Amino acid sequence: MKITQIDLFQVPYRLLDARYAWSGGRSVSSFLSSIVRINTDEGITGYGEVCPLGSAYIESYPEGIPAGVRALGGVLIGMDPRAANVINSVMDRTLSGHLYLKSPLDIACWDILGKSVKLPLSMLLGGTWVRDYPLYRAISQQSPDAMAADVEKYRSEGYRRFQLKVGGDPDQDVLRVEKVLSRLSDGDVLVADANTGWLLHQAARVVNALEGKDVYIEAPCQSYEECLVIRRRTRLPFVLDEHITGIQTFLRASADGGMDVVNIKISRLGGLTKAVQLRDLCVATGVAMTLEDSWGGDIATATIGHLVGSTPPGFLFTSTDFNSYNDLHVSPDAPRRVEGRIAVPAGAGLGIEVDEKTLGKPVVTVRG
Repeated sequence: MKITQIDLFQVPYRLLDARYAWSGGRSVSSFLSSIVRINTDEGITGYGEVCPLGSAYIESYPEGIPAGVRALGGVLIGMDPRAANVINSVMDRTLSGHLYLKSPLDIACWDILGKSVKLPLSMLLGGTWVRDYPLYRAISQQSPDAMAADVEKYRSEGYRRFQLKVGGDPDQDVLRVEKVLSRLSDGDVLVADANTGWLLHQAARVVNALEGKDVYIEAPCQSYEECLVIRRRTRLPFVLDEHITGIQTFLRASADGGMDVVNIKISRLGGLTKAVQLRDLCVATGVAMTLEDSWGGDIATATIGHLVGSTPPGFLFTSTDFNSYNDLHVSPDAPRRVEGRIAVPAGAGLGIEVDEKTLGKPVVTVRG
């Protein structure tokens, strides 16, 4: 089997809510998602998606993806898409870094592999452990009362896990957490996610004020070293996200005892191939995971579902369903949340059908 053509589509999503805000005054109301389609000489087509959370969150630039896909596509034409490690090695030799724009290419190749053997990706990624799984809801940064009201709204829709966007004024952030905790019940899970937004002294004030509360602290400070200082000052459970960029950063944090949970974002690691490597290392070292991506729609949600479905359930901290936040669906049969849970797709490959009419015209096409 050989790759014969690679197309890149860029699709705009708008949030169903007015905006999504997090630390540092950053916010978005719309996204530019990049969807890759890979065709083969055997008539099997694969899809992958990457959707940066704007350009100011982590290394990601939506407008730069076409140039990257154009450069990588030229070397992938003629290769066997089923050889994931070979594909990734070639991409890394061709273009250093820029893992996010390699991700949809890697995912599309996995989709082709699954379709070629008529198996869902969850089976190929280690075996399907679960058929559905619980979701968290991200709560955009607002006033404490507004955030508490949002949590109460989403609890009524079945969510029991919440990620509060904090990382602002320490006093307000403490109040945000306390207001939300007053609305929760036994078994609910609350994460205060600062997205690296606190200075060291601010993070210290927050964890001191929240000592003894039932809350996780996520990514409090800009540098890993600062996060480690806060980790060693608090007994609250600790999540690392932006600082875990691959196996080496994970190994360092693991050796330091730097976290209880890590957040694995598929595109930050360069796709499913490397995400699974880190996932398996987390299982081997006893670290729980949030499994997700930076953002996305139906294709990204399906991809996350297969990664979650192939993960031993005791190691899943939580995950999310990006396609419920957006105004546009590109797949009529992509999984949708029901009472705070979502199903792992059961069909071959990604297990969804993409309605190509929703994609528009490709912005990049690479042929042999």
